[in-house]
Amino acid sequence: MTFVEGPVTVTVPATSANLGPGYDSLGLALDLRDELTGEVIAEGLEVTVDGAGEGTVPLDESHLVVRSMRAAFEIIGKQPAGLRLHCHNRIPHARGLGSSSAAIIGGLVLARALVAGGELILDDDTLFQKAAEIEGHPDNVAPAFHGGFTIAGDDEGFFAVRTAVDPRISVVVFVPATGVETKAARGLLPETVPHSDAAAGAGRTALLVAALSDAPEHLHRATRDFLHQEYRRPAMPESLALVDELRADGVAAIVSGAGPTVLAFSSGVESAETAKLTTRCPEGWACHALSVDMDGVRIL
Repeated sequence: MTFVEGPVTVTVPATSANLGPGYDSLGLALDLRDELTGEVIAEGLEVTVDGAGEGTVPLDESHLVVRSMRAAFEIIGKQPAGLRLHCHNRIPHARGLGSSSAAIIGGLVLARALVAGGELILDDDTLFQKAAEIEGHPDNVAPAFHGGFTIAGDDEGFFAVRTAVDPRISVVVFVPATGVETKAARGLLPETVPHSDAAAGAGRTALLVAALSDAPEHLHRATRDFLHQEYRRPAMPESLALVDELRADGVAAIVSGAGPTVLAFSSGVESAETAKLTTRCPEGWACHALSVDMDGVRIL
């Protein structure tokens, strides 16, 4: 077993989980990508970061990409004597756009690509299982790995199914200046919900799968959530206020993942609808018009 000479670069898309009612199960890959470049060196660990997380993320073995690479090398059965890693991050951190899933998927795929024949030992299913195990749930790692729209869960092992996305669909994301940690957002959720809310949520989730596949005219109704967004309002009042305003105007708007980013569905990155949506960005927030990424993680 030998390591590949020279650097290897992978890119991984941002993701949005839940998509309203599909709590911990639905995910969508978005065309905003982190780029990771790794190389086996003689000794030591060299980590550099630019973009999101620069100056704040650790540059040692605790870095999430490095930890994920180590996990892949462990499965493959060969740890390199030294590693050099550079992360060019475009996905904002702690904003509900899957930055941790991108780091995990990117690290696992990068490590596998650095070993000649690594995919024969660490196959796609094993890699996905390890990614979901590191992240703790599969809803973001599934679209980061597979691209497109995915339905994922944990039933005697993590699973993911990729399904169709109507090519007319795009999104606009509104990203606040400050983030919310996923753990804090999850901590606001109740242990139980009324049966009527659970039933309504199940119906909207089923409708959302159909709406994303080929009936985007139903996205507004399909994205109404009963299970988690309202409970999280104390942690992100400005985000939920924007969701309320957009939905009142007929826009299919949701909190992306655990928030606080707001995602609004639109009809094409260059469309008049999208241009109008971008004018709704609150002062001090960032706004991105994005297509759905259909590729998932890529080796360049």
